[in-house]
Amino acid sequence: MERIGGVTMTKHIVIEGESLYIIAQKYGISLSSLIAANPDIKNPDLIVPGQVLNVPKKSLETPIVIPRENYGYHEMVNDLEALQEFYPFIQMDSIGSTVMCRSIPVIRIGQGQKEVHYNASFHANEWITTLLLMKFLEVYAKAYVSGNNIGYFNIKTLFESTSLYLVPMVNPDGVQLVHGKIDTESQIYAEAVRINGESQDFSGWKANIRGVDLNDQFPANWETEVSRRGATQPAPRDYPGPAPLSEPETRAMAEFTQAHNFRLVSAFHTQGEEIYWGYQGFEPMESQEIIQRFVEVSGYEEIRYVESDAGYKDWFIQDWKCPGFTVECGQGVNPLPVSQFWEIWGKVIGIFLMGLHV
Repeated sequence: MERIGGVTMTKHIVIEGESLYIIAQKYGISLSSLIAANPDIKNPDLIVPGQVLNVPKKSLETPIVIPRENYGYHEMVNDLEALQEFYPFIQMDSIGSTVMCRSIPVIRIGQGQKEVHYNASFHANEWITTLLLMKFLEVYAKAYVSGNNIGYFNIKTLFESTSLYLVPMVNPDGVQLVHGKIDTESQIYAEAVRINGESQDFSGWKANIRGVDLNDQFPANWETEVSRRGATQPAPRDYPGPAPLSEPETRAMAEFTQAHNFRLVSAFHTQGEEIYWGYQGFEPMESQEIIQRFVEVSGYEEIRYVESDAGYKDWFIQDWKCPGFTVECGQGVNPLPVSQFWEIWGKVIGIFLMGLHV
């Protein structure tokens, strides 16, 4: 036995007449699990005698992503590393860094030419959305290696047709601030306290660590949003910054998006159980059909237009003329308690899957 990453493996030497299916049956594992443990195999029908295969031995039953209070940046990174070790087909990279030089992870899962993007935690006190994306990543990967469907969605078909890119936490510094995980002796913390009216209660903080609302930062009528907000200096929320894309987090998101040809994007926020899907008439006709499917699987209300500009979804629809959505998960006052997680999950998992399907 040996360990590759976090997974206990045994080695198997292929003999004459064996196929991957026969080997998987011999070890009592699924064919998909065996294929996932051997990502170098390009054609599962072409294995030869003498070839050495990794055979996973660790159970898939213990979940990695556990919904819990104060789920922050380090918890996310630890879970991503564990998931990548267990599911070697998960690819992890970075889109850039935050004000405090934290790397902003991006995860790719799937191998299709169609590209779809989901993101979460643009707003610091909406960190429960990071948990939603992380749990979906785990559930989706597990369903793929197990060869299972989720509801009526064929996961193998989705995986092979679509490459899903996840940015689970756009605003790591802000999330850490909300959770009280910033060095209280640092100058940047002292400045955040000043911006917060000398209060150390950051539960109402949506901005990045410099007091800029990252979802008011994109070049989609940014000047109009500045006038509407009326904020002229850093604040816990609603300050659009001194210029579009002034913050490293929004620049990273813009450059990442420009480097891809996304067929659809969804930004996950809280709260209200609403889905915003239009912007200034730039949304394509097919968005109306897609939003109806999202409503059917979630029960959320669809809203085409709202008096708002400069958001990530707005910019994407404006510049790409492709379907873009802002999904407001859950009900209540931000930050939503983690006790709401499974109720929210039951409504948004259909949106996650439908976004890959349409």
